[in-house]
Amino acid sequence: MHQNGRATKQGDRLLKMQGKLDRGPVEFKSRIVEQEGEIMAIATRDVISLPQTQSIMAAVEQMTTCGFRRLPVTDAGTKRLLGIVTSGDIINFLGGGDKYQLVQVRHNGNLIAAVNEAIRTIMTPQPETLKSDARIRDAVDVITTRKIGGLPIVDKDGILLGIATERDVLSVLASGRSPLHVEDVMSSALRVTAPDCPIATVTRDMIKHRFRRLPVVSDDVLYGIVTATDIMRYLGSRDVFSKMVTGNVTEVTGLPVRNLIAGELFTTSPEKTINEVAQEMLKKNIGALPVIEDSRLVGLVTEFDLVRAFSGG
Repeated sequence: MHQNGRATKQGDRLLKMQGKLDRGPVEFKSRIVEQEGEIMAIATRDVISLPQTQSIMAAVEQMTTCGFRRLPVTDAGTKRLLGIVTSGDIINFLGGGDKYQLVQVRHNGNLIAAVNEAIRTIMTPQPETLKSDARIRDAVDVITTRKIGGLPIVDKDGILLGIATERDVLSVLASGRSPLHVEDVMSSALRVTAPDCPIATVTRDMIKHRFRRLPVVSDDVLYGIVTATDIMRYLGSRDVFSKMVTGNVTEVTGLPVRNLIAGELFTTSPEKTINEVAQEMLKKNIGALPVIEDSRLVGLVTEFDLVRAFSGG
């Protein structure tokens, strides 16, 4: 595990956990609570947004300070929505995908120079949006079919009015009772990584498989969980720059992912109801919980899984 080669191999490791063997087929009978009001009733209205000329580093620092996974990018004068930047865009930029070309090609690997580029160079343009008269059902449909965690809300002219997130929707849906348990809705075929796996490998795996998080497993024991937001915060802390010698991005992304894992690890169990686990995630402000059974990792339950389950998806 301490050799880079072995760690890299385990960076894209797939665990197919069986957990309990007597689960049987699950019939999703839960249905979304009808909400006749507008999406604005649950949305954040006082939205922090960025001008497209803001630097990547300034955007990362803003998201890190506020604890946000995403920020809309707007025209400075009119507040018309131009795009959105997410923690996924940041890890893509750091080496996960095509946006890494900005660092590798335009700046020859110099991260210090690349983070001073304008946010428009890595933002997601023309993001999926909702109109202000949309129903909660409309938000659920987009979240579950497109796997989008946050939806800017705009008026007929494209002016930003607010933002509704997966968590906002879950807070409403979780008020309805469901007969389902964690084992019914969790993901049991998990990609995991190892503590000594380089950050660069983790970012590539996240972008390739469209994951926001990866369990970190050492000798089949859960070591922690690393998220796209953790990686973004690592860059936003600026501590990385004080330790850099050459300024090359590999000085940051070559470090083992264990450096990003800190704080208390929260887990859950297969037999808990999805109402219980939803309330726990909302209270702790976390997006996922590893599922442990007989001291083994058997699955992962996320906000997305819960929104889909409560809505009958």
